Amino acid sequence: MKLSNLQKKLKKSEQYLPAEDTFFLADRLKDLRGKSALDIGCGSGYLTDILNSNFQLVVGTDISFNTLCTQNYKTQNAICCHSADALNLQFDLIICNLPYLATDEIIDVATDGGKDGLEIPLEIISSALPHLDKNGKFLFVTSSLSDYMGLVNFVNSKGFQAKIIDKKKLFFEELIIVEVKHLLS
Repeated sequence: MKLSNLQKKLKKSEQYLPAEDTFFLADRLKDLRGKSALDIGCGSGYLTDILNSNFQLVVGTDISFNTLCTQNYKTQNAICCHSADALNLQFDLIICNLPYLATDEIIDVATDGGKDGLEIPLEIISSALPHLDKNGKFLFVTSSLSDYMGLVNFVNSKGFQAKIIDKKKLFFEELIIVEVKHLLS
């Protein structure tokens, strides 16, 4: 997507409020602990707030400056950038509630994933992987409405191990949590 088109959409975008997919991922986070965590696309700050209880350093990124300024749950270390592109840290845990809806055009940057629900998620995952500590894990939420196996296969092709660790059936879709780790050397 062209930067100028993206900037126009960001000005119109609204904060993604916690929803069923957010709560599904939140249930997985409550018992995780470590030194550092990254929430890509932190939106309202709901998940970042949960991470703050169990990690020494928590960073939240969002592509929308407006969203970061109006968070319901304020993120202390909030950075406005595309995915993890502006960072040079390694994290024990990286999380993302991906924008996974399959759309021909990106209208809502918080939910629209582009063609097959892959375009934006692949960009986010590509940005996140270099920041994953060798013993860390990356958890992301996707949906049966997108080509979620395309995401798993992409991650595996990059020398990581991706596996589906949880599913939740809803009326119109199935939510899926994927866990990514480095392959054992």
